[in-house]
Amino acid sequence: MSGALRPAVFLDRDGTIAEYVEYCRRPEDLRLLPGVGEAIRRLNESGVLVLVVTNQSAVGRGWLTHAQLEAIHARMRQALALAGARLDGIYVCPHHPDQGCACRKPASGLFEQAAAEHQIALPASFMIGDRALDVLSGHRAGCSTILVRTGHELEPLLVAPHFAAQTLAEAVEWILTTRLKSAAMPQWSVDSA
Repeated sequence: MSGALRPAVFLDRDGTIAEYVEYCRRPEDLRLLPGVGEAIRRLNESGVLVLVVTNQSAVGRGWLTHAQLEAIHARMRQALALAGARLDGIYVCPHHPDQGCACRKPASGLFEQAAAEHQIALPASFMIGDRALDVLSGHRAGCSTILVRTGHELEPLLVAPHFAAQTLAEAVEWILTTRLKSAAMPQWSVDSA
């Protein structure tokens, strides 16, 4: 593949896109947070890639199969499609926390995999999540970070986010109006950030 690198917006799943459910194991338990579909659609319309990066240790714990996880993600995609929104990829760490893998957030393995597969400029990209580990993983990947207050209770932060928002819609507004310098996303270069 050739061409210029471009930015992406990485999103956590539980507490950022969907209501937080501890170890979501059934498609019917996944419910989008208010305004999420419209916010993601705005990103789609701007030409920026939208990718999910999520830890799903229920798979590694034996509580959820890969097929069940795929069914949950199919429901998420369907719910987003109803709002005219789409995801360009979903990257999952299925491992148990004790496995010491390179893909479990706050490690940056999922970001690096996505960057290689989609020609993403990580320094021009953004990570949005509801937890301290989302902010830390975004920092480790070299992205700008946004903490949303739609999931977990606020935890102590090891590193400060670049921006804090009440909702994903507010985070997207900040990205589109404050940080992105051009609507022609594929023409962006790393130096534009």
